[in-house]
Amino acid sequence: MRYSGIGGQAVMEGVMMKNGDQYAVAVRKPDREIVVEASVYPGLCKNLAIRNMPFVRGVFNFIESLTLGVKTLTFSASFFEEEETEKKTDAKKDDWMMGLTVAVSIVLAIGIFMVLPYGISLLFRKAIASPGLIALLEGALRLCIFVGYVALISLMPDIKRVYMYHGAEHKSINCIEHGLDLTVENVRKSSRLHKRCGTSFLLIVMLISIVFFMFIRVESVWLRLALRMVLIPVIAGVSYEFIRLAGRSDRTFVNLLSKPGLLLQRITTREPEDAMIEVAIASVEAVFDWKSYVKEIPKEGSK
Repeated sequence: MRYSGIGGQAVMEGVMMKNGDQYAVAVRKPDREIVVEASVYPGLCKNLAIRNMPFVRGVFNFIESLTLGVKTLTFSASFFEEEETEKKTDAKKDDWMMGLTVAVSIVLAIGIFMVLPYGISLLFRKAIASPGLIALLEGALRLCIFVGYVALISLMPDIKRVYMYHGAEHKSINCIEHGLDLTVENVRKSSRLHKRCGTSFLLIVMLISIVFFMFIRVESVWLRLALRMVLIPVIAGVSYEFIRLAGRSDRTFVNLLSKPGLLLQRITTREPEDAMIEVAIASVEAVFDWKSYVKEIPKEGSK
């Protein structure tokens, strides 16, 4: 069995796992029952030649992850609404609302993590003459805002539980990839850190953006800002290729570059409860035949 790596995401009291076009969301309901919904998400682009192009695939992956994340988060949150509303609403209205949510999320992220650091760095132009130093200052501000945001929301009780489910997701994937049976005991012993994590991806985006933006040498303030916006898909594509490489390589240099992302995951993941691990396992089993994969690992390793 060829394995390219399943990916996941924590949602409210649950875990989403994705394997190829298949994904499943497992949620622990207030009555303690685990409900699993499995479906297919073909993605934005059905042309495989374009979809699998290096660097371009990273842009698609980023947008699709955000879209699917909003969809699965909405599904998990529906079990915890104080008053049940009609769940079967107009499909077109649901798609429109989801598209709007994704668009607003992207705009807010760009505003907070891109435009805000750029705007603050402009205040130092009179004191710092070097464009390179200004770009480094902007990058440092962006990193501080990002890490500060991640750390600040970790203090919220609901986010703490999401981070615990995030840990359960990583531990389950690590358990499989190390050839262990997917049991609560084995998952509990596995690491909660993983090099293919979305947290690491976002941090790599921040770091790579510093390098890219250092080469933008135009006088117009608005043109520099516009060029930053234009380069976001390019940066996302490059960052995705690195995360993809990091997930498949154990080279010392790659591991060294992966360290910052793994350190940040110490904030965005927490050790889960056994009940959370059970949810993650249910999510994995809905999209991946881990038993066949684990059986084949020794055979592949002996070649």
